[in-house]
Amino acid sequence: MLQPAQNQSAQKFTPPTTTYTPVKTTTPMEQATIGRSVVIKGEITGAEPLFIDGRVEGTINFGDSRITIGRNGVVEANISAKEIVIMGSVKGNIQCTDRLDIRAEGSLTGDVAAERISVEDGAFLKGSVEVKAGGQKSEHPQSHALAKHVPSDAEKSKSAAAGV
Repeated sequence: MLQPAQNQSAQKFTPPTTTYTPVKTTTPMEQATIGRSVVIKGEITGAEPLFIDGRVEGTINFGDSRITIGRNGVVEANISAKEIVIMGSVKGNIQCTDRLDIRAEGSLTGDVAAERISVEDGAFLKGSVEVKAGGQKSEHPQSHALAKHVPSDAEKSKSAAAGV
């Protein structure tokens, strides 16, 4: 049962004294995507992040952006970018101004030049690796060259014949 409110005159509505501040809208980081069924042959350039889950043959140049090769991505190209993440397969040389990250399911066959490199357990890497110092110049250069020589079948057979 409803009962009449007592002392209704004491309960006056007072509008809030704060001013309205509009919500800041931020646009999400746009990313170009090459889907699983897409095949591109030629040169790809751009200035936004790129996700490749299809097949690309040629050259890829995204100087100030990130390129991600998805698990289904197959790339036969030289790649130049700020940051590269490989989860699929890449055959070609890599030039990074920042970082290369090869995930456990990723494979890279080609030479690498980057400031930083990360290779997870299970990843495949065949080629030379050059870790370069950043844009800072110092008295003691911090450039390192890492290269793992994998003997070819001809070299293996020569050393076996020589009894080495």
